[in-house]
Amino acid sequence: MTSLAQQLQRLALPQSDASLLSRDEVASLLFDPKEAATIDRDTAFAIGCTGLEELLGIDPSFEQFEAPLFSQLAKTLERSVQTKAVNKQLDENISLFLIHLSPYFLLKPAQKCLEWLIHRFHIHLYNQDSLIACVLPYHETRIFVRVIQLLKINNSKHKWFWLLPVKQSGVPLAKGTLITHCYKDLGFMDFICSLVTKSVKVFAESPGSSAQLRVLLAFYASTIVSALVAAEDVSDNIIAKLFPYIQKQSLYLTGRRMEQTVSSGRKQPLSILCALAPASQRFSFPNALLPAAFPGAPWSDHGRYLCEFIGVTDHQNIDQDSLFDQGWIKLLDSAPAKTAAREPWEKVRTIELRNGASQSLLFEEYISYSSQEEMDSNKVSLLNEQFLPLIRLLESKYPRTLDVVLEEHLKEIADLKKQELFHRFVSLSTSGGKYQEGVDESFIKEAVLARLDDDNIDVVLSAVSAFEIFKEHFTAEVTISNLLNLFQRAELSKNREWYKVLKIAADILIKEEILSENDRLSNQVVVCLLPFMVINNDDMESAEMKIAIYLSKSGICCLHPLLRGWEEALENVIKSTKPGKLTGVANQKMIELLADNINLGDPSLMLKMEIPSEWHIELMLDRGIPAELWAHYVEELNSTQRMAVEDSVFLVFSLKNFIYALKAPKSFPKGDIWWNPEQLKEDSRDYLHLLIGLFEMMLNGADAVHFRVLMKLFIKVHLEDVFQLFKFSSVLWTYGSSLSNPLNCNVKTVLQTQALYVGSAVLSSQKTQCKHQLASISSPVVTSLLVNLGSSIKEVRRAAIQCLQALSGVVSPFHLIIDHLIPKAEEITSDAAYVIQDLATLFEELQREKKLKSHQKLSETLKNLLSCVYSCPSYIAKDLMKVLQGVHGEMVLSQLLPMAEQLLEKIQKEPTAVLKDEAIVLHLALGKYNEFSASLLNKDPKSLDIFIKAVHATKELYAGMPTIQITALEKITKPFFAAISDEKVQQKLLRMLFDLLVNCKNSHCAQTVSSVFKGISVNAEQVRIELEPPDKAKPLGTVQQKRRQKMQQKKSQDLESVQEVGGSYWQRVTLILELLQHKKKLKSPQILVPALFNLLSRCLEPLPQEQGNMEYTKQLILSCLLNICQKLSPDGGKIPKDVLDEEKFNVELIVQCVRLSEMPQTHHHALLLLGTAAGIFPDKVLHNIMSIFTFMGANVMRLDDTYSFQVINKTVKMVIPALIQSDSGDSIEVSRNVEEIVVKIISVFVDALPHVPEHRRLPILVQLVDTLGAEKFLWVLLILLFEQYVTKTVLAAAYGEKDAILEADTEFWFSVCCEFSVQHQIQSLMNILQYLLKLPEEKEETISKAVSNKSESQEEMLQIFNVETHTSKQLRHFKFLSVSFMSQLLSSNNFLKKDRWELLWPNKGDNLKLVVYIIPNDEILMVCLLRSGTRMPSVIVSIQKRNEVLLETVLGYINAVAQSMERNADKLTVKFWRALLSKAYDLLDKVNALLPTETFIPVIRGLVGNRLPSVRRKALDLLNNKLQQNISWKKTIVTRFLKLVPDLLAIVQRKKKEGEEEQAINRQTALYTLKLLCKNFGAENPDPFVPVLSTAVKLIAPERKEEKNVLGSALLCVAEVTSTLQALAVPQLPSLMPSLLTTMKNTSELVSSEVYLLSALAALQKVVETLPHFISPYLEGILSQVIHLEKITSEVGSASSQANIRLTSLKKTLATTLTPRVLLPAIRKTYKQIEKNWKNHMGPFMSILQEHIGVMKKEEVTSHQSQLTAFFLEALDFRAQHSENDLEEVGRTENCIIDCLVAMVVKLSEVTFRPLFFKLFDWAKTEDAPKDRLLTFYNLADCIAEKLKGLFTLFAGHLVKPFADTLNQVNISKTDEAFFDSENDPEKCCLLLQFILNCLYKIFLFDTQHFISKERAEALMMPLVDQLENRLGGEEKFQERVTKQLIPCIAQFSVAMADDSLWKPLNYQILLKTRDASPKVRFAALITVLALAEKLKENYIVLLPESIPFLAELMEDECEEVEHQCQKTIQQLETVLGEPLQSYF
Repeated sequence: MTSLAQQLQRLALPQSDASLLSRDEVASLLFDPKEAATIDRDTAFAIGCTGLEELLGIDPSFEQFEAPLFSQLAKTLERSVQTKAVNKQLDENISLFLIHLSPYFLLKPAQKCLEWLIHRFHIHLYNQDSLIACVLPYHETRIFVRVIQLLKINNSKHKWFWLLPVKQSGVPLAKGTLITHCYKDLGFMDFICSLVTKSVKVFAESPGSSAQLRVLLAFYASTIVSALVAAEDVSDNIIAKLFPYIQKQSLYLTGRRMEQTVSSGRKQPLSILCALAPASQRFSFPNALLPAAFPGAPWSDHGRYLCEFIGVTDHQNIDQDSLFDQGWIKLLDSAPAKTAAREPWEKVRTIELRNGASQSLLFEEYISYSSQEEMDSNKVSLLNEQFLPLIRLLESKYPRTLDVVLEEHLKEIADLKKQELFHRFVSLSTSGGKYQEGVDESFIKEAVLARLDDDNIDVVLSAVSAFEIFKEHFTAEVTISNLLNLFQRAELSKNREWYKVLKIAADILIKEEILSENDRLSNQVVVCLLPFMVINNDDMESAEMKIAIYLSKSGICCLHPLLRGWEEALENVIKSTKPGKLTGVANQKMIELLADNINLGDPSLMLKMEIPSEWHIELMLDRGIPAELWAHYVEELNSTQRMAVEDSVFLVFSLKNFIYALKAPKSFPKGDIWWNPEQLKEDSRDYLHLLIGLFEMMLNGADAVHFRVLMKLFIKVHLEDVFQLFKFSSVLWTYGSSLSNPLNCNVKTVLQTQALYVGSAVLSSQKTQCKHQLASISSPVVTSLLVNLGSSIKEVRRAAIQCLQALSGVVSPFHLIIDHLIPKAEEITSDAAYVIQDLATLFEELQREKKLKSHQKLSETLKNLLSCVYSCPSYIAKDLMKVLQGVHGEMVLSQLLPMAEQLLEKIQKEPTAVLKDEAIVLHLALGKYNEFSASLLNKDPKSLDIFIKAVHATKELYAGMPTIQITALEKITKPFFAAISDEKVQQKLLRMLFDLLVNCKNSHCAQTVSSVFKGISVNAEQVRIELEPPDKAKPLGTVQQKRRQKMQQKKSQDLESVQEVGGSYWQRVTLILELLQHKKKLKSPQILVPALFNLLSRCLEPLPQEQGNMEYTKQLILSCLLNICQKLSPDGGKIPKDVLDEEKFNVELIVQCVRLSEMPQTHHHALLLLGTAAGIFPDKVLHNIMSIFTFMGANVMRLDDTYSFQVINKTVKMVIPALIQSDSGDSIEVSRNVEEIVVKIISVFVDALPHVPEHRRLPILVQLVDTLGAEKFLWVLLILLFEQYVTKTVLAAAYGEKDAILEADTEFWFSVCCEFSVQHQIQSLMNILQYLLKLPEEKEETISKAVSNKSESQEEMLQIFNVETHTSKQLRHFKFLSVSFMSQLLSSNNFLKKDRWELLWPNKGDNLKLVVYIIPNDEILMVCLLRSGTRMPSVIVSIQKRNEVLLETVLGYINAVAQSMERNADKLTVKFWRALLSKAYDLLDKVNALLPTETFIPVIRGLVGNRLPSVRRKALDLLNNKLQQNISWKKTIVTRFLKLVPDLLAIVQRKKKEGEEEQAINRQTALYTLKLLCKNFGAENPDPFVPVLSTAVKLIAPERKEEKNVLGSALLCVAEVTSTLQALAVPQLPSLMPSLLTTMKNTSELVSSEVYLLSALAALQKVVETLPHFISPYLEGILSQVIHLEKITSEVGSASSQANIRLTSLKKTLATTLTPRVLLPAIRKTYKQIEKNWKNHMGPFMSILQEHIGVMKKEEVTSHQSQLTAFFLEALDFRAQHSENDLEEVGRTENCIIDCLVAMVVKLSEVTFRPLFFKLFDWAKTEDAPKDRLLTFYNLADCIAEKLKGLFTLFAGHLVKPFADTLNQVNISKTDEAFFDSENDPEKCCLLLQFILNCLYKIFLFDTQHFISKERAEALMMPLVDQLENRLGGEEKFQERVTKQLIPCIAQFSVAMADDSLWKPLNYQILLKTRDASPKVRFAALITVLALAEKLKENYIVLLPESIPFLAELMEDECEEVEHQCQKTIQQLETVLGEPLQSYF
């Protein structure tokens, strides 16, 4: 490689690297280079981002690199085009990232990130140093090798060239190689040191990142140290290089204090210093090494660092003593002047370490310095801190010497203080303990314990500290006793130092583990420390307060449950208590806490301490505490030992005295059956409370013998009588359920259970006689036990049944119950509710009618049990009632009545004195009023009175408890009321309910009464009685009848009677009516009908003003009547007369109510009632039907609420069916009358429609029509809606809003129609059309006939749209609107969805066919199996019939309208009739869409033969629409369609009669129809269409003068039929083709009508496509006409027009479908014709041939080659034959011929093309050939060269010399002779030059076979270069030729030569042209030189020396333009060559 190349390579930027431009191989760390080339940027970015995410999980500091390097912005960053600043910042980010990445380099995520950086930022090219710095610590790994292999380091001058062996071999870098390169290349050493410095600096700023430096620092130290060791001589340069870095690194490592890295990292500079030590002897060590190693470190650390330094140098051959001495001196010199440790250091600075005397001196100085009296303890500590590392170092380095020195001094020291200092000095060493082993353990223990009793507090403090150290040597008892002794001795108030002592002592005590295992010691500690926890001082700083607080927080509170929670309690007290009050508050809180902890603890802890048995006898004696006990207690108290037992004994004796001292008060009952706490006086309650408490206490301590003794004493003193004991037990058993708690105590379930078990034991021990008495009525035992059997606690039930078992077999009034329950013990224990059910079963026999013997006993037992409720406490009565809540009957109720009466009186008199339990008892007692006891109300009036009294007890006794009134009312249930046999009692209760409802003011009460009345079954007669006025006794029905007879006479009297009744009566009636609204259980409700009508008639009469409005009452009455009607006739049918007489139902009164009332609610109720009545009494309702609906339209329908809407619906549903049913069909008059009424009803609804809310309109009308019958009356509704719009809506609407209103109304009408089935809709449409037919054409006709007689149709016509009351305009509008609506309806989506139905047929071969009929509108899904030939179901037939009738109706209407239009043709209304007819046709279209095809075809066939042309045209349009549907037709239907062909041909052949225009339109439409028929069915049925083709051919004959549109349709028909008939059309070709060609020759007509032209072209194309083998006779004409037409259309229209597109398609058809055998002769003949008129014809002509050649096979081309060659030789002579014509036009034509020839050339092989090419060459070069042939040949050669590219060089060898000769012949600088013998010789010569140069350029460009040999190059060189002087054609042509052809050709010529030996003469010849006289030539030569250099690039350097002189001359050219271009050329050459050239000029 040349030096220049090397320089250029060094200067090359990374972005110019060739690898960046190649995508075959891409640099990659993770992938193979070729595989990496397939990875796109998105994939690489995803890999990098994945790696970064994983790294973020390891180290969050990587987050800072996400934005600059791993974001979407970085993804699109291209660094090669960025500014210097941007790239600099990018480099910094990458460098910092690689420093952070280095510690994790071996991890996969790090390698993923590197992959992205290499892929995107090319860091292996741009950031090599940073990348190597990242991976260098891992130089012994294979991944390091992979990174090195990415680098471009092949240049020997490269910085990292020394790593090339690693890259080539793939072997990791050896450590030795690295070390060797390190000390040999100081730059590399500098690189490593700077890398460490940068990394330390980076990681020092990130806290917690010290671990990342380990690998780097280890690599750094090992490499540098090993390099220094391996170096033969450590030069000053190395030392100078390393010192700055050591200083920086130490500064960061020590100054930054980087956690663990400081200790490990500091060793790195020390290691390096050690390695430098041998070399450092050349200069002063302290002045160099030490400051470098520890810059800025505090002096106190220097000693430690120095020791470390010496430790590191231990294993190296270094004079440590000298180093230490020098370092020591430097250390002392740098020490602060007033440092405590400076003085001893001053004296030992010259110590010889290996000398024992030196160490002895060191020790003596330490002792001397430390023993100074004024020495401060802080200074001693500092001295120890400084001496510690040194002593440890001496001990490790010189242990024997140190041992000798210490042993000698130990013998000499006698002073205690010096001994202490000696021990302190020895303790600094690790082996100091061996000099203290001689001390005796017992001596230590005795000394420490003795010092604890010392008087000096400091000694005590030291002794406690020593005790803490040696506490393992003491037992737990000794430790605790001695430490507690300190607390006893402490005097905190006198000496605050005791606080420190006690604090240490407390810590030792609490940490003593034995306390948690020994309760005795724990109690001892707590008792001793508790006084110190008591707050006796408010001063927070006092020692007492501090020790109290400290003890509370020290953990002592966790040692004993007594102190639990004291820590938090004391803390809260201190925070919340004001200063000065702390002592009282804190101690009070402590007492409360201790008391609570005692209570929370196990209460038997103290009681379990057993009292000595010698005191048990004493417990039973009634005397004070024995003196011996007192003496013993005092003695133990003084000794503070074992106080727990003495306390217990003392307490028990106190309890004994209390039991004896406690006496029952005088008021305490003695002979009562029950101890009733509710009736006891206060002192008796207290006494009973104390008894319960004593009993509970002794029961809890029953495990101890002494408490069992006390229990005996307690029973003996207070409960000696067994009856008294069980009275007391009864209290314990039952008091837990008391809600009032009169004793103010709590008997827990545990105590209750224990008492039951005690009772069981006592009962079991009693004698039979005693048991008999206990089980009697006079004892509370049985009752109490029964109560407990119902307890919710299982254990209580178990204990209670156990007590009862003790009474088993005892004769007792309750023995039946006891004996019945005891066998059920297990069930009762398991289920709390079992006893209730069991007792109910037991006493169920009492409710039977038969009187058995057992009844008496059971009854007596129950009476005895119920009698207890009068004497027992109320809470026992409550529980007893609950247990007996399943027991019912008269006897139960009668037994409880006195108690209930008593409680009711108490409630009435003293409601506050009623206990809650009593209130519950009363509620339970009222519960006995039920169906089992109802008969008692008939027998005992008192029971009814008590019940009524309870109903009136309204006082609320307790919150949350219902009142007595509510409870009593709830007992009036349906069974209870029905069980009352006396109707009078029922009436009383009913009256009571109504009265209560009238008078009560409590809503809850009213609600309860309502629910009670709703639940009971009542006779209507009882209600009727309550509805009567107070003074009336007779039924109101007779009064009503009399009033109706004599209304006028007695009006005033009745008014007075109404006034007499008064408002209270109406209030009562209203309330009763309200109750009746929801009353279902009403017997004989028809009884109320006369009474209710009587009330209604009274309501309608005028009332005084003070009585208010009666509307609400009317509504209630109407509602009641409605309910009664619905009950009597649930199905709405008629009611028999014996149930309800029609005369009693006053419909007129209801209608009168509707008319007189103004309240909508009243109207609703009345209408609903009328609707219901219409079904029951239709005749009575029909008389008033119009009044009803007229009222509804005026009022109810205008309301917008759901209820009104329901009223309307219900009225319509109920009233109208009655009306419809009245029309039985027997009488025409009746039917017409009904229809007229219906019309009026519908009219009412329609008139009211604008006032009805919009969302209600549709449902109302739908309901109306649905009820009337949509089939009969939907059309009436529609006609009335149309009439309303015509007469009212249009007049009311503004002019601009009519369309919007009509659209909205139409949508509404659609909605109405689509609510009904399609059948009904179509029937309605037919009815409307029939109705329209009956209407007169104009109104005037009716006027003339109105006077005389009406027509028959008008008489029959239903009067809906009254013509007489409307104007003619309204009549016309009505008709038009009707037809328009019908048309729109049939096309609406909703209608079409409803009308859709499908037929799914199975396979044809099946005998059975599955037929599925789906008719969505009728919601019918029919699935049936039909035999073949079976007719379709009638429903399908009816649908088809319906559509046929509709179509007939429409056609009939169209016929009528058409006739009317003819009649009114001369009138102004003709426009209306035309528009109406158009709408009628539109309607016909819509009907047609609905028609099945089977029906459609015959209908259309009939219409086609109609006499009216418009009807025929409409029929044809309908047929065309049907045919255009893409449907698969059945064969039968196709046959029907084909039968239409003759009819259509008749229309086509029909001669013009009337209306030419219309006739032509019909013929045109008929032809189009035939075309569609042929398209759909001609392929399978061709025969019927043969006459069609014949007819169409006749139409287009030239002799026929037909209209163009008809001809166009005929041509289209011909095209379609011909393509369909195919071979059948051949007979028609002799007639068809001449006519067709004649038509196409008439270009003027074709151009004037594009449709005509397109039709002709379509016909011709179809013929050519279909019959290509039969058109050869006409082919020349076809070609001529096609070419001629293309010329015309291109001149007239655009290239994208339809005609051009069609022509192009036709040409393609001709070229591709015809065989060469047929087409080529025609082509040659046609060419001869075209040649005469060649302009604009040759291009289209040749395009056909070119496309034909393109589709020819190679065999065909070969076989026809001679024919084609002859043709092309003739055609290529075109230029020579037209040499004088315009060159541009001739060139375009020639190019068409050449393109065609080239299309053939590419089909030829080399063998076949070579002779053709030479033949063409000879053709052009023959002597007698015109020179113009050369133009053609060279143009052809240029085109062939462009097409064949590199293959053309195989044939171009013969062209070299002719090209060279021709170039010289047309060079005017060489010859003056004209080349062409013509006037335009220059232009031809220029063109010839252009062809030659272009051809040569392509040859040079595509040359791959080294075509340009030396001979050819020399032959062409000068002719080409000389062309730079050929200024042929003028300056402009010359400049254009040089720029576009010549210079590219010469430049490519130089590339094709590929030989520097040929480049020099070429370059030289070009340079010679720069000395031409013409500036233009010089300029051209200069540009050529530049082009040559750009092509040759660096190869041009060899040509540069000879070019410099020429360029230098041009730099001073006389032409400024040339001079300026020369400068530009030199600049561009510098760019191309990359070398400065200015120095050469």
